[in-house]
Amino acid sequence: MEITVQTGNVLTETAELAVLACLEDAELPADVAGLLEAADFRGRAKQTLLLYPRGAVAPRRLLLLGLGKAEKLTAETIRQAGALAVQQAQTLQVAAFTIGVNEALPLDPELVAQAFAEGVELGAYRYDRYRTGLSAEQRFAVERVTVFTNGSEEQIRAGIAAGQVIARGAAFARDLVNAPGGVLTPVAFGDEAVALGKRVGLNVTVLDKAQMIEQGFGGVIAVGQGSVNDPTFIVMEHGAASEGQPTICLVGKGLTFDSGGLSLKPGDAMMTMKSDMGGGAAVFGAMQAVAELKLPLHVVGIVPSAENMPGANAFRPDDIVTTLSGKTIEVLNTDAEGRVILADGLFYAQRYKPAAIVELSTLTGAVIIALGAHAIGMMGTNQELADKLSRAGETSGERVWQLPLWDEYHEMIKSKIADVKNIGGRAAGSITAGAFLATFVGDYPFVHLDIAGTAFADTPLKPYNAPGGTGVGVRLVTEFLRNYAA
Repeated sequence: MEITVQTGNVLTETAELAVLACLEDAELPADVAGLLEAADFRGRAKQTLLLYPRGAVAPRRLLLLGLGKAEKLTAETIRQAGALAVQQAQTLQVAAFTIGVNEALPLDPELVAQAFAEGVELGAYRYDRYRTGLSAEQRFAVERVTVFTNGSEEQIRAGIAAGQVIARGAAFARDLVNAPGGVLTPVAFGDEAVALGKRVGLNVTVLDKAQMIEQGFGGVIAVGQGSVNDPTFIVMEHGAASEGQPTICLVGKGLTFDSGGLSLKPGDAMMTMKSDMGGGAAVFGAMQAVAELKLPLHVVGIVPSAENMPGANAFRPDDIVTTLSGKTIEVLNTDAEGRVILADGLFYAQRYKPAAIVELSTLTGAVIIALGAHAIGMMGTNQELADKLSRAGETSGERVWQLPLWDEYHEMIKSKIADVKNIGGRAAGSITAGAFLATFVGDYPFVHLDIAGTAFADTPLKPYNAPGGTGVGVRLVTEFLRNYAA
């Protein structure tokens, strides 16, 4: 989609559809106020009213779009407003629309522009790759948006450019999550990484099964050995380690399908398990955004990828797995497999001597019980790093909520016959999973993000999400990295 910037008043320019974004209870321009009763539109957040001005103002149609109270205005408000605007244009089959604000907003203009661009791009997203016979109306897409401003065009353009890059990264992650597990196998996931590297200039390495066996990736091999689809281990690098350019490792769970293995899931619970690589998808999307934004950081994306199936060679409850680190895992449940492959990924990250390790995974159903679909569960070994991600979550609209990692939780995952066990029991399931992961990061600053409740949505909770993969984590991690680079 093309988003351009123009100085002027959105109400005086001809357009098939113009959008006027308004704060709550703000006074409307006289020409607009005369088209409605005062009670028709108050400007509450996400309130819309479509008008046909018939010459009272220049645009043929005018959509009033509420932003809510000025003191409560955030980037997330703008993001959702952008999605509502583009969806109204799609409904009206308008290929191009204009947008402006009724009055100056109490936020940084560049941040407003970025959030708007994210909302527009993500709000227009559809996944219809496997739908045949779509009508022209169903295929219709908005092509152009013109943003009217009386402020700094340079700031607005910079914000829009960043927002479109970040939204493209999130959309890429959505596409990966939405792909069927029979199509996006671990090997195909590796191929996607290679293609991404060629597209945006990342250095990509994909280890195959034989290489992993030779090098001792016991966790990935154990989880993937029951499937006819071989596992892979994916490494993507942006930049290079150097003085003044810190290394950040992003580690994502890449379970392309999770049947539960021999600890087989019930049929209903197996639905949507193509999304169990949502953490890996977020790393892919963030790496794309980092490369396109040319951030002055050394960022390493690490995605261990496998398919967890109940084959004749599948790993079993009571097995002992020797991981890349040499540490051993007692397997109590093969459906707690994500942490087993992540053990290899997190230990692998240590070889880069990173300033921080950020890991994302659809790890536990327990986090859904705790936080629902409204927040990401966060645990970490370094409070400064956790605070940075928390702030990035507020700005990006991908909020996190921190849970503790006290010593008592580490005690819960100790095994009597191995170094650790892969489940700590029903109590504190999300936290003991985080404690398990922290075992493999050494002394490096580490944060675990459990996105199980936020990575996939049958019924989207926000206007800029569509049914299916949300691409969660891309905006959060990219915001964190942009702040880190600054």
